[in-house]
Amino acid sequence: MGLALLERRHFIASGAGLLAVGATRTATAGDAAVKWRLTSSFPKSRDLLFGAAERFAANLSDITAGRFQIVVSPAGEIASGLQAIDAVQDGRADLCHTAANYFVGKDPAFSFGSGLAFGPNARQQAAWFAQGGGGALFNEFCKGLNLRAIACGSTGARMGGWFRREIKTTADLNGLKFRIGGIGAQILSRLGVSPQAIAGAEIYGALERGSIDAADWLNPYDDEKLGLNKVAPVYHYPGWWEGGAQLQLFVNLEKWNSLSPDFQAAFEAAANAAGSWLQQKYDTQNPAALIRLIKAGTQFRPFPHDVLKACWKAAQETHSELSASNDAFKTMYDSLVAFRADEYLWWQVAEYSYDTFMIRARTEG
Repeated sequence: MGLALLERRHFIASGAGLLAVGATRTATAGDAAVKWRLTSSFPKSRDLLFGAAERFAANLSDITAGRFQIVVSPAGEIASGLQAIDAVQDGRADLCHTAANYFVGKDPAFSFGSGLAFGPNARQQAAWFAQGGGGALFNEFCKGLNLRAIACGSTGARMGGWFRREIKTTADLNGLKFRIGGIGAQILSRLGVSPQAIAGAEIYGALERGSIDAADWLNPYDDEKLGLNKVAPVYHYPGWWEGGAQLQLFVNLEKWNSLSPDFQAAFEAAANAAGSWLQQKYDTQNPAALIRLIKAGTQFRPFPHDVLKACWKAAQETHSELSASNDAFKTMYDSLVAFRADEYLWWQVAEYSYDTFMIRARTEG
């Protein structure tokens, strides 16, 4: 038995996989075999993001003794990354693995399946979605689009992007040509930023030519792969437009409802385990990539506090306007803001104080 298979099967004995044990005992015995097609919003070169979908498919096959198979296709094979949901809705695929924020152009309420500007961090986002009522609210919204959403991973906190020159004051944002999308683009436009819609494969060339001044991508591991440190020396943080970037599996709702409860339980257990794997991989890979970028001469710079405060104010204005015009957005926003307030009360007491001491202890040797 190969190491990869052993690692996948290990999760069945873990807390993440306890649900799968019951599902295995029944789903493998009585359910008809199922074979579905999954379209990813990511190419194979995004090895962790694409790999999470592959890991999910392998987990589901293991749990069901091969009776529930998922064929995973990279972006561009069935649909482009930004058309993944369309492919699920029109039947070209049964499900997709994607970032919900990619689809805020369809409806800004999609942002709650991924991460809100100045929203909770990754753990808090996952807690709101799974235990704080967020998942139920989001799926009520998705029901009208013939979709079922199941959380499957997080990239954690994201970086603020690569800049050809350092941002020192809010005035430096005025006229800045910044490759960024989603609601973050709407917020920054209030501060004079000129958002640019550029495909990931074109970012390097645009920065090198100077046709854009800055670009948002993701985190040290993925950004290093794109080579952005070679064409933009300043790496700002944090990427406040997504406090904790969650990923989703969007399933065709009719297909989801056709599954037995046992297969649904197996599906959710496999997604949960794959999601844990993804965040653990990023938490492992990002520090090493950070060190390599430092050694290569990258200038790491936090966004100044005054800049973050201006962005915070612009975000509140944007969210208020969206809440006034979109009932689904308002319902989820009110829920998330209340949850975030309690979470950060707790975080301030224990998590933040502990982490602050440990960071100081590290720097003091």
